[in-house]
Amino acid sequence: MKSRTKARGVALQVLYEYDLTGHSVGVILQHRLHDNPLEQKHHNFIREIVLGVLPIIEKLDKVIGTYAPDWPLDQVASIDRNIIRIALWEFAVGKCTPVKVAINEAVELAKIFGSDSTPRFINGVLGSLVTNLNDFQSSLNNQD
Repeated sequence: MKSRTKARGVALQVLYEYDLTGHSVGVILQHRLHDNPLEQKHHNFIREIVLGVLPIIEKLDKVIGTYAPDWPLDQVASIDRNIIRIALWEFAVGKCTPVKVAINEAVELAKIFGSDSTPRFINGVLGSLVTNLNDFQSSLNNQD
């Protein structure tokens, strides 16, 4: 597995644990970074994702619900929600990853951490959101 893909996987694990337990993000990050020896630049990437996604989870979820209404977010598995949140943050908010790369990486994470149907589901949701990318970015920036 490529190092950046592994870093995204660690970020996903942090967000997933936070979703399920509400443990301190700092403590979760510390444990995950200790358990996953990666180069410092990848530790920074993990922190960037986690600390970028966490403060805007509600905004991301609202936008996902608006632009992908066929998938009620409260019925989506936590791992799937967090994969979508990471990809959206990467290409639409952090703008640190090209759209196609973010989607491909999300599908890879889905293959590793999700169920058999997760990769197709993730691809479909992200495809729907990309179709409305300008509206998505505008609504994300305009929300309180």
